[in-house]
This record gives sequence, structure tokens and C-alpha cells, in this order.
Amino acid sequence: MGRKEVLHAIRHAETEAKETIARAESEASEIISKARLAATEIVQTGKSESESSSQSIISDARNEAEGEAAKVVKEGNSAIGSIHDGGEGSREAAVKAVLEAFRS
Repeated sequence: MGRKEVLHAIRHAETEAKETIARAESEASEIISKARLAATEIVQTGKSESESSSQSIISDARNEAEGEAAKVVKEGNSAIGSIHDGGEGSREAAVKAVLEAFRS
């Protein structure tokens, strides 16, 4: 093999090495892009699932609180009714007591 052939073989090897490096860089860039896309999708999915779960928890808590509030309102209305009914009988006595206090 002569000097010319050796130089030609070296240039050919350098060209192939450059092409191999360029392909490797291109593939690496593509892999990174795909990984970033996958990571973004995972983050978006996680956010969506988190928001959905939070809304479900809030809705359940709201429903439970509304049920408890309805019970409290019912009990309060019942107590008000009892007080009102109990006051009916005492009104006459209260009016008489006030009138007697003014007369004396």
C-alpha cells in the first residue's frame, strides 16, 4: 500500500467517523426530545389527575358538610319551635306580671 492509498484510507475513515458522530448526535438529540416530550406528558397527566382527585375530595367534603348543616338546621328549627311553643303558655303570665307591676 502506497502513501497515497494510506492517506486516502485515512480520509475515508475520517469521513465515516464524522458521519457516525453526526448520526450519533442526531440520535441523541432525538432521544432527548422524546424524553422531554414524555416527561411533559407525565407532568400534565399528573396535574390533571391531581386536580380531578382534589375536585372529587372537595365535592365529597362539601356534600358531607351540607348533610351536617341540614341536620343542624333541622335541630335548630326544632329547638326554636319548642321555645316558641313553650313561650305561648308563659305569655299570659308575663303580660299579667307586667300589668301588675305598672298598677302597683
